[in-house]
Amino acid sequence: MKLKEGFCTQKIAKGQVMVPIGSADTDFRGIVRSNSTAAFVVDCLKEETTRDEILEKLKATYDAPEDVMAKDLDDVLEKLDSINAINR
Repeated sequence: MKLKEGFCTQKIAKGQVMVPIGSADTDFRGIVRSNSTAAFVVDCLKEETTRDEILEKLKATYDAPEDVMAKDLDDVLEKLDSINAINR
């Protein structure tokens, strides 16, 4: 899976904002504000990857229980999918 072309991201403070630009293939019009963990996931999605690969990167970066990270990852992926921001 991968973040669709046409979504622009910018790091801010401890997070990130993401907006669709003219070429984005989505009906979503707005700004997505992400915390540092969600921003980490979005950054992983800038290249072709899998859920399991992202989870492994999360485990290597954050000190949290795997089940918590997996749930957080699934929540982020679900939200990105709901605005048609990722190709699965």
